[in-house]
Amino acid sequence: MPEVTRRYTGIFPVVPTTFDEYGGLDLPSQLRCVDFMIDSGSDGLCILANFSEQFVLSDEEREILTSAILKHVAGRVPVIVTTTHYSSRICAERSKRAQDQGAAMVMIMPPYHGATFRVGELGIFDFYRTVSDAIAIPIMIQDAPAAGTPLSAPFLARMAKEIAQVAYFKIETAGAAQKLRDLIRLGGDAIEGPWDGEEAITLLADLDAGATGSMTGGGYADGIRPIIQAHLSGDRDAAVEGYGRWLPLINYENRQCGLLACKALMKEGGVIACEAPRHPILPMSPETRAGLLDTARRLDPLVLRWGK
Repeated sequence: MPEVTRRYTGIFPVVPTTFDEYGGLDLPSQLRCVDFMIDSGSDGLCILANFSEQFVLSDEEREILTSAILKHVAGRVPVIVTTTHYSSRICAERSKRAQDQGAAMVMIMPPYHGATFRVGELGIFDFYRTVSDAIAIPIMIQDAPAAGTPLSAPFLARMAKEIAQVAYFKIETAGAAQKLRDLIRLGGDAIEGPWDGEEAITLLADLDAGATGSMTGGGYADGIRPIIQAHLSGDRDAAVEGYGRWLPLINYENRQCGLLACKALMKEGGVIACEAPRHPILPMSPETRAGLLDTARRLDPLVLRWGK
């Protein structure tokens, strides 16, 4: 089988959305956050994802953030813009606008709404085809539990083969490593980007399965990137050693803090002015925050030093 051409590999962390103490957008902190994430070694960035609290943003705020961040990044790294929406038409329009502003890729979950509104395979296929027809940049399908929509490896592989822009896959369901293996086997060279997600909690197994990229939280790309690069270069022992060293922090983020971890680390390191999420998301408890920082300080990530 010929070598697959991969435009994007490595670590593309999710950029958190920064708010002030009253819940408004804090654009100066937002741009400092982006600068830090690039300085920390990110191969690219992803904006407006679930870990960006995209579900509490208005459409106007999405446009403000997309425009401001892409203008500020100014091509230093590729940026993936999340354009998920239930409507095929609106998702396609969002994706076209993101492309026109300089997005390198769009990331999209399958259409869903609430606990029960789901679309079958025929509708999902036509949904992604509609978006693909509107743009000329890659689509990353986000296979996430949040959507509650089963996406089998054979179905994902079929979409990769039959829909022009579908080429990247963020797999973060249970059994991700085996699903990545199946996807690569079934999709062949149509699978340009088999990627890992979920804060890198299954990163090593997913790299062993053939993942070539990872979308993590944004707090410590300087810790995770060397793991990915070592594995991709064939030095699995170095990857195993590095993963073992950073796993306590990865675990703390994934299992204790969720999307609150990144902003807490950035606030502690002087990157951003306020770590508050937007209501109704509640801040983490002081005890959980202290545990996160204790775990992080033992590793000395750049985030705790960058703004001081």
